[in-house]
Amino acid sequence: MPTLLVNGGPVIWLILLAAAVALAVFIERVLYCHRAQINSTEFLNGVRTVLKRDNVVEAISICDATPGPVARLVKTAILNRDHGRERVREAVEEAGLVEVPLLEEKLNLLATIAQIAPLLGLLGTVIGFMEIFSRLQEAGLYAHVETLAQGIWRALICAASGIAVAIPTHAGYNYLVSRINKIVLDMERAAGEIVNIVTENGGAGPK
Repeated sequence: MPTLLVNGGPVIWLILLAAAVALAVFIERVLYCHRAQINSTEFLNGVRTVLKRDNVVEAISICDATPGPVARLVKTAILNRDHGRERVREAVEEAGLVEVPLLEEKLNLLATIAQIAPLLGLLGTVIGFMEIFSRLQEAGLYAHVETLAQGIWRALICAASGIAVAIPTHAGYNYLVSRINKIVLDMERAAGEIVNIVTENGGAGPK
């Protein structure tokens, strides 16, 4: 590893920095998605049971104690239960518009790193070949392979490192997009169900 860092030149440090940022973003987003994804069916059944007893305060407490966007959408619907079905639906939709960007936060950064990592590798490769041709020009007909070795090393190391960073970063990005899509689908289903639940209960006040 130290040999790779020394022979990779300054560009290898940029690639390693991009890799570190991508790893940090991926871990943070995975943890966020893990906290955001709940068993929405079980959660809604619990809220429905409580609301059938007209215990709105307890229903809101359940929402507060449950992490994730689904619980926040349900809480929004409960708080707007007295304003009619259309207003409840609008309030839930507005809450959803706030939640989705929070789920997608930093995904653009991950996608950007996946795209620029190979370009950084290509930059390192070009710099390596420029060094090779510079030494060839200086040595002329007496150029020796050892004279060119460092430039060749730099070109190969940077190219390989850029690709090695881009592949898992792109895979991680697609994985997160898949997780977020599942959460959004849960949100949409829960939104429809909670609108029906709170309107069926006739907007009972807190007990």
